[in-house]
Formats: sequence, structure tokens, C-alpha cells
Amino acid sequence: MAERYNAKDSEPHWQAVWAERDIYRTRNDDPRPKYYVLEMFPYPSGRIHMGHVRNYAMGDVVARYKRARGFNVLHPMGWDAFGLPAENAAMQNKVNPREWTYANIATMRAQLQSMGLSLDWSREIATCDPAYYKHQQRMFLDFLKAGLVARRTAKVNWDPVDHTVLANEQVIDGRGWRSGALVEQRELTQWFLKITDFAQDLTDRLDTLDRWPEKVRLMQKNWIGRSEGLEVRFALESAPTGAASEVKVYTTRPDTLFGAKFLAISIDHPLAKVLAGDEAASGLRAFIEECRRIGTAQEAIDTADKLGFDTGLRVRHPLDPSWTLPVYVANFVLMEYGTGAVFGCPAHDQRDLDFANKYGLGNTPVVCPPDQDPASFVVTDTAYDGDGRMIHSRFLDGMTTDAAFAAVADRLEAETLDGTAVAQRKVQFRLRDWGISRQRYWGCPIPVIHCDACGVVPVPVADLPVTLPEEVSFDVPGNPLERDAAWRTISCPTCGAAARRETDTMDTFVDSSWYYARFTAPWLDDAPTDPKTADHWLAVDQYIGGIEHAILHLLYSRFFMRAMRETGWAGIDEPFAGLFTQGMVVHETYKDASGAWVQPAEIRLASEDGTRKAFHVKTGAALSIGPIEKMSKSKKNVVDPDDIIASYGADTARWFMLSDSPPERDVIWTEEGVQGASRFVQRVWRLANEAAEHQGSDGPTDLGVRKAAHKALSAVGEDIERLRFNRCVAHAYELANAIQEALNATTKPGRPALLEATGILVQIIAPMMPHLAEACWAVLGRDGLVAEAAWPAVEAGLLVEDSVTLPVQVNGRKRADVTVPTDADAAMVEAAVLSLDAVQRALDGKAPRKVIVIPRRIVNVVA
Repeated sequence: MAERYNAKDSEPHWQAVWAERDIYRTRNDDPRPKYYVLEMFPYPSGRIHMGHVRNYAMGDVVARYKRARGFNVLHPMGWDAFGLPAENAAMQNKVNPREWTYANIATMRAQLQSMGLSLDWSREIATCDPAYYKHQQRMFLDFLKAGLVARRTAKVNWDPVDHTVLANEQVIDGRGWRSGALVEQRELTQWFLKITDFAQDLTDRLDTLDRWPEKVRLMQKNWIGRSEGLEVRFALESAPTGAASEVKVYTTRPDTLFGAKFLAISIDHPLAKVLAGDEAASGLRAFIEECRRIGTAQEAIDTADKLGFDTGLRVRHPLDPSWTLPVYVANFVLMEYGTGAVFGCPAHDQRDLDFANKYGLGNTPVVCPPDQDPASFVVTDTAYDGDGRMIHSRFLDGMTTDAAFAAVADRLEAETLDGTAVAQRKVQFRLRDWGISRQRYWGCPIPVIHCDACGVVPVPVADLPVTLPEEVSFDVPGNPLERDAAWRTISCPTCGAAARRETDTMDTFVDSSWYYARFTAPWLDDAPTDPKTADHWLAVDQYIGGIEHAILHLLYSRFFMRAMRETGWAGIDEPFAGLFTQGMVVHETYKDASGAWVQPAEIRLASEDGTRKAFHVKTGAALSIGPIEKMSKSKKNVVDPDDIIASYGADTARWFMLSDSPPERDVIWTEEGVQGASRFVQRVWRLANEAAEHQGSDGPTDLGVRKAAHKALSAVGEDIERLRFNRCVAHAYELANAIQEALNATTKPGRPALLEATGILVQIIAPMMPHLAEACWAVLGRDGLVAEAAWPAVEAGLLVEDSVTLPVQVNGRKRADVTVPTDADAAMVEAAVLSLDAVQRALDGKAPRKVIVIPRRIVNVVA
């Protein structure tokens, strides 16, 4: 019997062999068909976690499989290395963010390499490296020249803890996405990338991304928020001095105009500013100040109490000038969306209804649900926002909502106010331009110079990169670049006068919006990409990462690809052809008697009286077992990959991560599951050694073991293509069982058949457990490395089944199974079923009323 497989010795050995032979380096001039597989690159926080293990193991399976199938595979790795955590660490540990970041990169690189990932490390990039962000600055200047960059004063989300601006997408439930602090509204001059220029195309092309999860496509579609509506002019009954004589409202429901009860404007609407400028308007000014504390994100506004300030003004109803509506300044209307004004129809919009009920404005239902009587239909606390027939709407009564929409639009577009149509059809988008200015040090400097004489001047391309100063202090809150006079002061490249560098740095999501393109030729010094090479590799064939990036990273990357196309750096539209969003890694939580969290490494689990219990390893104290939750440092339910690799080996960790559940679902980390994976490692090792030592000749079990091998080979190939890794694991278990059964049979299989089957087993586990596969490959006496071996060809003839086993039910209850030839007709199947003892007992000697044969699936006997 061979010795136990020793992962501690085997894994470093094979990693060294792969590195020495440089087998994972990708050549751009390789003539084979290309395949680009990429996992979302990590932030160098200090150590990898089990989520990384799962994510990168999945991508590695695909990369290894595609190489074996004859593709030239690009599978690179890099680091999303700018960002606030480095600045926070600098403040806490009194170190430079650069030192902290690169130390973390070194640690995490070593950890990833210990996993045996087939990565092309020669293409490694870090977004904080000037050799990378130099090209990002170059593209910014190209975007600026192409009209895809704007600078303007705007309302922004201000994070009072991180002291920086956040995009709307980075505000979650009214709080900063990293700090968790309640955001505030501020007006600042900001740089914007004009993602709205592509809003229609970004929407339309979602339908072509058929290898993306439907959920992600829907999330993006809703975020972009294309809507078709009507811009309607409401004339003010008496306009205040300095204000326009009307208020424009964009609405997607002009069919409900006869249910209008009020008009609401944003606190930043020009009319609100005029009114607030009156010395007597202290109440309105106080109200506006209170609203500013909500933030600018839609989520925060949606969840806040609906508040309004009655201006005393009234507007005329566009369909009946004798009918006027009160004008409120309201906290739920944003100037950035639509026109900054809405009309409220409380009966058919929940937000409007809450507002109207709060201020006693009443409601008039104008759309009657199909199952309601118009005479008795009323709305109290719940608005009706569905379709139906129009009521209480004069010339619209009896129409459908769609017909009413068209009728109102036609009428108002034909009528005039001051010589111009009262309304016009418009398409609007919820999407706003991407504000990229961040008031922090550890980010890519924005390459512009501010000159009192010349204005905003682009940094000459020859002067790129604009690098960050080496010495930096975080003793005072705020952006250190603002305080660094030596770095900030520069001569204007146009007139030579004293000028100032831009001190804002770019949102780190800019860094990750094009890295996939840089990987195609990261050694270029004079250009961000080689367009021909980028177009060859892109789009990424398989992209893998968390669904939490559905709106942020994935949408921004789609914009960036279009902007790079417009400026000549690439010729395609979509960055990722296939997208897979994996589930999280979760674990039980544990607490001691004081309520403090306890790490899994400090836990001993035991079963007492049939109940699972937890005890502290050192103290023996009983611990409470809490719910299964996402692994997090705060709840201490994390498992260190280094500990698992040291105890079991990387292959065991990879195998468990791939085997436990479908990859799109969360995986529950359990010690028992890891131990089971470890046992399978040893089992495969034993089978390989037994096969190598086997001396049998051709025997009656040859066909069976060969069929099992080719069936597993075919199924694993299909399931890797569909990213069903847990099913691949199941197929490997089935083949291992078949090989073991053949070895245990009275008549052993022949040596060629056994070696073939075992070799196939080794090759189908190789993408998942590459180190073990190499060791087994060597034991079997195969030439070269399994990592470089071609995927075996499936013999189609061995996939044909001679017989099929069908479940047999009598009156809906399963009684037996029957095995019949695959080509048996219904009469043959019926005869075989009725000859079964179990069926005869169930029939109690009586003839059946009917026998229903569903070919290759089931047989139903009706007594």
C-alpha cells in the first residue's frame, strides 16, 4: 500500500515545477483560439479570505480546462490598490499608504500562489503603480478632449467620516458604502465622466448580454431608468419677482393629471431659491437646511419622512386653467432627476399619498382597477398604481391608461402657452453622470492644472504621470494634497505663470473600469493599450465576481469600454461577454457567556444527547452557537486559508469550495465538509497507486469501467462549460466508485482499461485539484505534466446505454424498479413490469386497468 498523500510536500514541489517551466505565461502571438477568463481582482487588504479561495478556484477550473481543450488562455492577476482603507491604516499605524499597500500585496500574492492558481504573473498590475495610472491619466485627457468629461458645481454626497464625495451608487441606505456614516449634501465643483451620453446604448445592449445573470441585467436596467413621458408646463398664478412664470414637470403618468392635488419642487429648484432669498422666508430657509441633511441618494430620500413647505403659490392645471394647485417645496424631489418638479397624484402613487395624507390634501382616484366598481372605489392609505379604466377624468373616462396617456399627450402638445406647446413627449433616464472627484490622497491624481489666466489646463502628455508626493501626513482630517504647497504649486504649461495642480483624485472605481483591457498588453509604456491586441482578447469570455458590483463596477466598466472606443483605445463595446456571480462563503457564529464573538479556530464541537454543542478549546467553557452568516472579521467567524492549506492542502480547500453547493449559492464552511474532501484526496491517491501496480489482463469488467470513465469525462466537460462545478465533483466521485468496484470485483479489469479510466479520473480532477493530479499523473507513468496534457477525447460509442432502469409506480406509489433494454418497446416494458413480484403483490392477483409507459422515465400501473 502506498504511503498517504502528503500535500505539504507535494504542493510546493509542483508549484515550483510549473514556475520553472513557465507554463502559464500567455503569448499574444499564439495562433490557437483565444479564451480570456478573469476574476474580479482583489483589494490588498492584508490577507486573502475563503471568499477569495472560492472565487479564484472557480476561475482556475475554467482556465485549466480551456487550456486542455486547446485554447490560448489569458488568466491574469492584479491589485485594486488605491482607496480609503490604506489611508485609514496610515493614520492608525503611522505608516505611508504605499508601504502598507505593497506589504499587503506581497503577503496576498504568496497566499494566492500557494493555492496553485494557473495565473500569468508576468502580467501582474497594481492600480497604485504610476506605470498603471499614467495611462489612466492619459485616457482622462483623451476623454476630456472628446467631450466625455465635464467640470461643474453640483450637489454631492459628502461622507463626514471619510471626508470625501461619494457617487449615488456608493450611498447605501443613506450611508457611505465604506464608513457607514450618514451622508450630507454639499455643493462642490466636481469632475464628471459623462456616462449619460451612452444611457440609451447601455440600456439597449443589455439585451445582447445573454450570458449575464438576468438579475444583474435587470438591476442595471432599473438603475439606468429609461422612461418615456411628458414634460408639462404649469403656469404660475402669480410668479414672484425674479422667477419664471411657469414650472416644468416631467411625468410618466400624464393619464393621472385629473387626480393631481399638488405640485412639489426640489429645494434646489430655481423657484425655491428665489423664494428662499426673500428676507421674510426664514421658515423656508430652515426647511431647506433640514432637507440637506438627508443626502442626495435616491435610497435615502425614499426612506425619509415625506416633508413639505407650502410656498403659498399656486399653479394652473394644464387641462383646466380655472383649476389651481398648491406649490410645495418637498424633501423627496431631486433637482438632478427630471426637471426638479413633480405633480402629486396621491391616489396612484404611494409617496404622493403619504404626503397628501400628512398635509390633508385629499385624493381623487382616476384609475379604477379591473375588479372594482368605479362608483365605490376609494383610496385611503394604500395607493393603486396598476392599470385599469379611467374615472373622474372628464374626456378620458372609460379609456385604458395607455390610451389616456396618448390622449393627454396629443391634446397638450396641440395647445400652447405663450406661443409654445404646453407639453412635449420626452425620454428621460434615472442615470446621472459619474462624479469621480475624491478629496483624498491615495488615489490617481486628476491631470489638470488651474491657472488664473488660462483656466483649466490639461497636463501635457509628455509630463505624465502626475505622481503623488512621497511624504504625506494624515494628522489633520481632510485631503493632504490640499496642504502640500510644494506639490500643489506648478507653472502653467500654457503661459508659464504660477498655477495650481488639481488636488482631487479619481474615484477608485475608475481604476477598476479598464484594468481588464490593460492586462492584454501591460508592458506597454507609451499607450494604455494596443488596440489591435485589446480587440483580439476582449471581450472577457468569462468574468467572475460578486453581484454586489452589479451597478458600480460592472456599469462603469461598460461605460469605459465605450469611452475607450470613442477615443481609439479599443474597438469593441462590451467588456464582459460572460458574467458569473458566485455566492458567498458563510459560517456559524459563536459567542461566549459575555456575548463576545469567538473564532472557529478556538472552538471544539461535540455531540451530547444528539445535540451539537460548542466549547472553548483552551478554557473548556460552553459557547452558544449562533446563526450561519457571511464570514466577517467583526463576528470572528472567519477561517484563515493559510490554516486550511497548512492542515489539509490547497487542493482540499479548492475541492470543498467547489463541491459543497451550486456555485451561485452561498457555501457553508464546515470542518466535516473539509475532512470529507481530504478523505477523497487520499482515496484518489490510493486508486492511482493501485492502478499503477495492477497487472490484470483484459477481462469482463473492462467495458463497464471504460463506460463509466467516458460518461464522467463527457459530463464533466459539459458541466465546466456551464460552471456547474459541484456537479463536476459528483461525477468524479461516481467514477472513483466505479473504479473501486471494478478493483473489488472477482474478475479484475484489464490493465489498459484500468489505466485509461484512472487516467481520465486524474484529468477530470486536474482543473480542481491540480497538485494531486500531477502527483497521480506521475504515479501512472504518464509523460509530461497533466497541466499541459490535452483533454481526453470522448468515445461516443461508450456513452450509449444498453439498458435503462425505470421506477415503477402502482396507483402513484413507487413499488419497484425495472431494468429493460434501451430499445424495448412499450409492450416489452409492460411485460417486464407485470412480471415483478412487487407489482403482483400490489395488484393482489388482479389485472391492471392500465399500464402507462413514459419512455426512459417512469412506468405507472393503475390497479
